Amino acid sequence: LSPVSFDRVAPHYRWLETLIFGNQLQEARVAFVREIEAPLHILIVGEGNGRFLAELMRTGEPLVDCVEMSARMIALARKQVPDAHVNFIEADIRDLTLRQTHYDLIVSHFFFDCFNEGALAAIIARLANAAALDAQWLVADFCYPTRGCHHWRTRALIAAMYFFFRAAAGIEARRLVDYSPLLRANGFRLKKEHLSRRGEI
Repeated sequence: LSPVSFDRVAPHYRWLETLIFGNQLQEARVAFVREIEAPLHILIVGEGNGRFLAELMRTGEPLVDCVEMSARMIALARKQVPDAHVNFIEADIRDLTLRQTHYDLIVSHFFFDCFNEGALAAIIARLANAAALDAQWLVADFCYPTRGCHHWRTRALIAAMYFFFRAAAGIEARRLVDYSPLLRANGFRLKKEHLSRRGEI
């Protein structure tokens, strides 16, 4: 596989997202942003074009480290928060040394779905090691509905998305991995969950 890069996708990501999902992905990103206790140190991985970051910064003035592999995505995110004190880091999270037990909040929206199970286990362990003892973790991602008429439609849509992003961005994953056991194995417990109307987000 070629190296993972969302640079080619970055200029088109917003309209593609809106075309396929309307505002559902953004609603998922910000669903709990105003319910979390005010964090001081935040780690965001795979932020993309900065739409979640912009909403987060409206809640206060936290110290944010934003790790993103795509230089073009970082450029778009900077435009969303031009006056905010955000430390943008262009890097693969797997190559980055993180401060242990440092972050009060970790955010990984539509990020886990880019990795296979082996890579994801190592990434989640690495992120968990950087989390403070009372840290919270916000996750928005796709999932397979377990029942209903939308089950097969959603599977087909997710398969098509994997085909596209493997070709356009070089992601390694071929299917969604259930990351819940990996989070539990690293000491996290589900506090609250919201599913989209059709159950795919």
